[in-house]
This record gives sequence, structure tokens and C-alpha cells, in this order.
Amino acid sequence: MIFFNHHFGEFAALLTAVFWTITSLAFESASHKIGSVAVNILRLVIGFAFLSAFTLIRRGFLLPVDASGENWLWLSLSGLVGFVFGDLFLFKSYTMIGSRFSMLIMTLVPPITAFFSFLILGERLTLFHYLGMTLTFTGIAMAIFSRPVKGEKLSLKLAPKGILYAFGGAVGQALGLVLSKFGMKNYDPFAATQIRIIAGIMGYVLLVTLLSRWGNVRIATRHKSGIMLTSLGAFFGPFLGVSFSLIAVKYTEAGIASTIMALVPVFIIIPAVILFKQKVTFPELVGAIVSVGGVALFFL
Repeated sequence: MIFFNHHFGEFAALLTAVFWTITSLAFESASHKIGSVAVNILRLVIGFAFLSAFTLIRRGFLLPVDASGENWLWLSLSGLVGFVFGDLFLFKSYTMIGSRFSMLIMTLVPPITAFFSFLILGERLTLFHYLGMTLTFTGIAMAIFSRPVKGEKLSLKLAPKGILYAFGGAVGQALGLVLSKFGMKNYDPFAATQIRIIAGIMGYVLLVTLLSRWGNVRIATRHKSGIMLTSLGAFFGPFLGVSFSLIAVKYTEAGIASTIMALVPVFIIIPAVILFKQKVTFPELVGAIVSVGGVALFFL
């Protein structure tokens, strides 16, 4: 029990990785059925309903009315950056390169987080940090580049746009995490997630309106399997996953939390093979392990 209490943040980060593995698979399937934009706004609405019910029971507040103005400012900005910018790109990458490769590229989140910490907080990188970056990029390259045939050049086996979208998702999540920790301080992680989701919903309402996609969203709400998958992903994503990620960064260092949460690419391999019949090559498997190992080294 003492060990658990001492490493509460680390356990929260490990659970986050498990939750994000489930939500990635659910949202990949849902995005193929009802579209990434519809999934994004619907999962936030559903996730907010889960959170509101939970905080009403746990805290006695349906909404985060006890948050300070500073909490609202930075957590709202975090929600816009993470949920709207980051997740919009990430979900688009799901439809182009699949959740397994998208999550592998998301192992870049910890190094990118450290980069933003350097810019915003003035933290400096060490030799181990640069070595960790190199290993992370090497692992990702092993997984996304196909082995060249004799006489041919090295070629990408994934859609370049899909890779760029996943990278955009990594940037959004990294910056959102930094802003979340800065804005949350000692505030309740679940209520903090509510604020982030409120900002995310407002951002998507504006985006869907500008893109004239409300018709697609209405059609999506009548797609039973799509809504079921979106609800499953919302439960393990915006409700449990995001909340536990804030718990993790609250009770342990952000670098340690990011490193543990980066285990998703390893966790997702077996489910992807079983559910989607995806074939995993030896370089892909080694690449996943090397990339996560690079992340771990990055924060030594």
C-alpha cells in the first residue's frame, strides 16, 4: 500500500496508457464509420456527460463552478490545443495510417513536451535527452519505412499525410499537457478535464459550423455501431484517460508520466493483430520497443 501511495502518479500514468490503447482502437473503428470530425465532437459531448455525472457524485458540483479565473484561462487554452488542434489531426491520421502507427508516432510526445518546457520554462536538454530523441526517431523510422529492395531507394510504406497528421496530434497533445499542468495546479483533475472539454466542444462547434458539417454529425448520431464505438472511446478517453493523465502529471513529474503513457504503441500491438488482423513485422516490433526505450532514456 505504501509502495502504491508513493508511486500513485506512475500507476495513474500506466492506467492512462491502458485507457488510451482501448480508446485508440475504438475511435479508429468509429472514424471509419462516421468520420473523424463527427467522432471528435460527439466523443467530447459523451465524455462530458460521464464526467459531469461523476463530479456531481464525487464533488457535489455538476459543473466546475469552483475553478478560478486562472484555471479557466489556461485549461481552456489547453483544451483548444489538445482536443481541437491535436486530436483533429490525430483522428484524421487514424483513417489514413491506422491507430497502431499513429500511436507509435505519438511516442514523440515526451520529447516535444520537453521542447515546449524548454521554450516556456527555460529547462535545458542534456546529452541523455538528445540520445533519447535519437532513439525515439530511430524506432519510429524502423516502423514506418519499408525495407528497400535491391536497387531501390528507401520508401515510406505509410501515407505521408497520415504521418504529418499524427505528428500534428503529438504536438497538440504535448503542448496541451504542459498547459494543463500549468493551469490545473492544485485543482481537481476531473473538474479540470471538464473545463478542457468545454473549451474543446466550443472549438468544434465553431469548426463544424465553418465547415458546414452539422448534417454529417446528425447522420452520425443515427449510426448505432458508430455511436457505440464512440461512447466506448469517450468513456476510456475524455472521461478516464484524460482525467488520469492529469492525475499522473499532478502526482509525479511530467516527464515520467509522459514516458509511461508512451507505452501505448507497445500495448496496442496485440489488440491490433487480433481485432484488425494486422500483420506485425519484426522491424515494426523492434521499432516500437526502441522508440519507447528512447523515451525512457530521454527522462533519465
